[in-house]
Amino acid sequence: MPVTPAQASTIYRQILDVIASVEPRIAAATAQELADQRASLKLIASENYASLPTLLTMGTWLSDKYAEGTIGHRFYAGCRNIDTVEAVAAEHAEALFGADHAYVQPHSGIDANLVAYWAILSQRVESPTLKRLEAKTVNDLSEADWEALRHEFNQQRVMGMSLDAGGHLTHGFRHNISGKMFQQKAYGTSADSGLVDYDALRATAKEFRPLIIVAGYSAYPRRINFAKMREIADEVGATLFVDMAHFAGLVAGKVFTGDENPVPFAHIVASTTHKSLRGPRGGFVLTSHEYADAVDHGCPMVLGGPLGHVMAAKAVAFAEARQPEFVTYAHQVAANAQALATGLTSRGLKLITGGTDNHLALIDVTDLGLTGRQAESALLDAGIVTNRNSIPRDPNGAWYTSGIRIGTPALTTRGFTESDFDEVADLIATVLKATSPTGTAKGASKAKYEIVDGVAAGVKARAAELLNANPLYPGLDLN
Repeated sequence: MPVTPAQASTIYRQILDVIASVEPRIAAATAQELADQRASLKLIASENYASLPTLLTMGTWLSDKYAEGTIGHRFYAGCRNIDTVEAVAAEHAEALFGADHAYVQPHSGIDANLVAYWAILSQRVESPTLKRLEAKTVNDLSEADWEALRHEFNQQRVMGMSLDAGGHLTHGFRHNISGKMFQQKAYGTSADSGLVDYDALRATAKEFRPLIIVAGYSAYPRRINFAKMREIADEVGATLFVDMAHFAGLVAGKVFTGDENPVPFAHIVASTTHKSLRGPRGGFVLTSHEYADAVDHGCPMVLGGPLGHVMAAKAVAFAEARQPEFVTYAHQVAANAQALATGLTSRGLKLITGGTDNHLALIDVTDLGLTGRQAESALLDAGIVTNRNSIPRDPNGAWYTSGIRIGTPALTTRGFTESDFDEVADLIATVLKATSPTGTAKGASKAKYEIVDGVAAGVKARAAELLNANPLYPGLDLN
């Protein structure tokens, strides 16, 4: 029987009381975070709200156990319950996505991507040193061993979507460890349409000959044809690795099917659990039998001890995502994104690619004379939480940017529908059109701005009506 709001309220009051008995400031910050989230329009595309069962699963003594290794093969004794937790989570993930094998230990999306990269390297790269060292553990490796490994793995190549086109740091960029592991070449989008140009991608792949082609994005507002991506990978002998951290919920919810579902086409798929999938903060990897053993060596190859309490929460979230209600939710996420995009363009705002067919949209604010940072800050003043983001060929770079990324997963969880998102579009347009840059006579600062008096307060009041009509964790009362 589901927990009632009254029961949940009692549980959380007691939890906060226990925390406050040791450190009241933490209890206060926890309670305030709920209040803040309830009072703001959360449009960050990578954030969501986990269910109360998922949240409660993380607060248990499963946190207290070390369990390096894999199911049945741990480096510590007494792990039978962690074995059960991990097996259940993997079982749900495999069934949910139709995958041969799931690895649920990664602590984050970056960890999941690193597991995927090293699994591919260990399978694809001929390394006499690695084979000679198979009997050793990481702690047994000498500096000479590491030097030999670096030499043998050096000069491997990876292709991923460029950052300004919507790719992610972990897709081979130099400020991330993935960019230190590989030579990287980015593929972008068409200057005219803003869409992935598969013919250009194929030509680049044939010239560059990468070991790995990465498909996936964090700020690309369209779908990807993974059948075409696999064709290109096969043509050049590359492994196709898909990072579906952003759109895993749309795959699980059967919004992305056929050629748009990466699981049947990718050699390895990595993801987070906390974005559109609506689970705890964490990661996981899906793969075919070919890479299963290599992926299962994520610990100790890349990871430390798995987090038993978070794997348990992943199991709960995967189980929730297997219910019919989640399919309804995922389709509503996509429908809401369409409504939000239509509402923004009808009010004169410019969107990269002209719209969206996934869960996010990218607003180009250059025509408004703003930087992404100014727009982000002005929206926050009005109670609208977004994040600034680069746009293709961004003149302001990756810090100030020229775009605002917005997404619909979180507010859809609260119950927002298409008509609500049309109102949200009006609120966004109202704020941005009332915002202007400020600065010295020599030129406006890329961070400073001003909003017409009364606009931010008025938008907050209108947003409050939407939020009150769609409460977060309805009935949960901490007072």
